[in-house]
Amino acid sequence: MSGIRSILFVCKANLCRSPSAEAVMRAMLASRGWGASVEIDSAGTHEFRPGAQPHAAAMEAAAKRGYDLSACAARQVKASDFDHYDMILAMDKSNVEDLRRLAPTRCKQKIELLLDYGDQFYGEEVPDPIGGDAKAFQRVLEMIEDGCGGLVQLLVRAA
Repeated sequence: MSGIRSILFVCKANLCRSPSAEAVMRAMLASRGWGASVEIDSAGTHEFRPGAQPHAAAMEAAAKRGYDLSACAARQVKASDFDHYDMILAMDKSNVEDLRRLAPTRCKQKIELLLDYGDQFYGEEVPDPIGGDAKAFQRVLEMIEDGCGGLVQLLVRAA
């Protein structure tokens, strides 16, 4: 596999989008036998409810697609994350801006939008579904699957 050994997914609160991306990526890597090869985690740019489980609607939407978010717990991005992770993938441009403000110069190049790896949703932002209906959470998962799928293909080609 490529030189990517660790990926951090980031949204604002770490309660729906980034834990969903964590679970999707874990599942995609596990299906290829790479589950233990890449460290996957998620975090938020803001500290809202540290240690909280993901939003109930996110967990329900994920379960309908075969993903388990129950092991995810909200946490805020730490200074050490910037050096630790090989890739830091944000859900939207606001998250990218927040991360780049926090990151040391040597780590800024690691910060990208998740959907820059997608095909169907390339270059788009994963919208925050909080306050939306079940369809909003399903749409977010479709977008995340697209981005993670593209990233897995990149990792496969680099292997």
